Amino acid sequence: MPQRPVYAPGELVDYTAQTGDTLPSLAVRFNTSVDEIRQANPIIPETATSMPPGMPMKIPIYYLPFWGSSYQILPDSLFVNGPAQVGFDTAKFIAEQPGWLKGYTEYAADENRSAANMIDLVALRYSVSPRLLLALLEYQSGALSQAEPSEEAQTYPMGYDRRERRGLYRQLIWAANLLNNGYYGYRTNHLTSLDYEDGRMERFDPWQNAATVGLMNFFNTLLPKDAYLQAISSEGFAATYASLFGDPWAADQPHIPGSLEQPEFALPFKAGEIWAFTGGPHTAWGIGDPLSALDFAPPSVAGGCQETDLWATAVADGVIARSETGEIALDLDGDGDERTGWVVFYLHLATQGRAPLGAEVVAGQPVGHPSCEGGSSTGTHVHIARKYNGEWMLAEGTLAFNLEGWQARNGSQPYQGTLTRLSRTVTACVCSNRDTFIQSEKR
Repeated sequence: MPQRPVYAPGELVDYTAQTGDTLPSLAVRFNTSVDEIRQANPIIPETATSMPPGMPMKIPIYYLPFWGSSYQILPDSLFVNGPAQVGFDTAKFIAEQPGWLKGYTEYAADENRSAANMIDLVALRYSVSPRLLLALLEYQSGALSQAEPSEEAQTYPMGYDRRERRGLYRQLIWAANLLNNGYYGYRTNHLTSLDYEDGRMERFDPWQNAATVGLMNFFNTLLPKDAYLQAISSEGFAATYASLFGDPWAADQPHIPGSLEQPEFALPFKAGEIWAFTGGPHTAWGIGDPLSALDFAPPSVAGGCQETDLWATAVADGVIARSETGEIALDLDGDGDERTGWVVFYLHLATQGRAPLGAEVVAGQPVGHPSCEGGSSTGTHVHIARKYNGEWMLAEGTLAFNLEGWQARNGSQPYQGTLTRLSRTVTACVCSNRDTFIQSEKR
C-alpha cells in the first residue's frame, strides 16, 4: 500500500465515516480534538453519537510517525456475530469441507461437543463471527482443508502453543477473547499501536477499521515479522477468508447506524428496592475489552454465594432469546435472535425461577434470582451488558449505559467505575455498603 504523506499540522484530510465511528475515537486516531472536527464539519449535530457510515468528512490531522498498513482485511459487520451471520449453518459448512474439523469432538463446557458446536458456542458468548473463527482455523492449521493434520495442528489449531490452551475449545476461547481485545480496544482507544518482538512500534493508520485491528492484534501475538506482514496483506488471511466465503467487502452491510440511541432502560431490580452497585464497567464476556457490563447485588446478601428470594428484572420489554445455565438474553426487537437489534445479556441467574426460552416479558418483570451460577463469580449478583446487532455496546462513551438516568463511566481499572445521575455519583464496590446503594424508581 502507498505510504501516507507527512501532513501539515491541522491539514484537512478526506475521511469517510465507518461503522461505529464516534467523534472521540476519531479525534484520538487523527491526533486532533472533537472541537476541531466539529468546526470542520458543522453539519454534525451536538447530540450525535455514532457517525452515519459512508458520510464524507473533513478531519484536521496532526501527523504521528510509524503508521502501519492502510490495507483493510475485513469489514466490521463481518467481525461480530451480527445480522450477517443469520442463516449461516456452521455444522453444514464444516461437513462440506474435506478437513479434519468435521470429525473432531471434544469434552468442553460440561459435555461432549462437535467442532461446529464449540465454534457456535464461542461465537455466541463472545459475539464473534463463526465465519471469522473458521477462516482463522483454516489459515492457522488447515482445519477445513487438511484431512490428516499434524498432532501440533490438532492440539493448537489457532497456533497458540501453551499447555493450558490445548484443544480446539480452549484455542477458540483464547482467540475470540484476543480478537475482541483488539476490536474493542481500537473502538475505545485503549489500543492505538502494536509492539513487535524486535522492539519496533507501529501506530494504526488513522483510516483503519476495528475488525482489521482485531486481526492485526491477533497475528502480531502469534507470528514473527515476515509472517505477520504476510498475514495482514491481501495475499494472507484476507485471501483465505475470500476463498471460503467470497469477497467480504461485497457482503458488507454496516451494522451500526448513525446517531444510534439506547432505548429507555430501567434498573434490573424491582421498583422501590435498593440494591448495591458492585461492579463498574468490565468485560461483557472473557477478559479485557470490551468494558460493557455492570454488576448489581441485592443488599440482603452479606457476601459470598448465597441464595436470595429477590429478583433480577427485565430492563425493557422483550422476549427471552436464550435461557441457559446462569444466562439469559433479552431480545428487545422480539424476533428471538440475539444477533439482531438491541439485546441485554444477563449472567449469574439461578436455575430455579430463571425465565424460560421464548417467554415474553415487560420491563420490571422478574427474569431470575441473582446467584453465582454461570461464568466466574465470588458473590451473588447479576451482571448485565448490552449488544446491538451483535456488537457489544461500551458502558462508557457517547452511548453510555443508561439505567433510569444513571449513566456509567469507567474507573481506572475494570469494575471500578461509577454511575451518575444529576448531582449524585455512586462508585462501584464489592463491599456493598450504603455508599453503593441505588434505588429503582421505575413505575
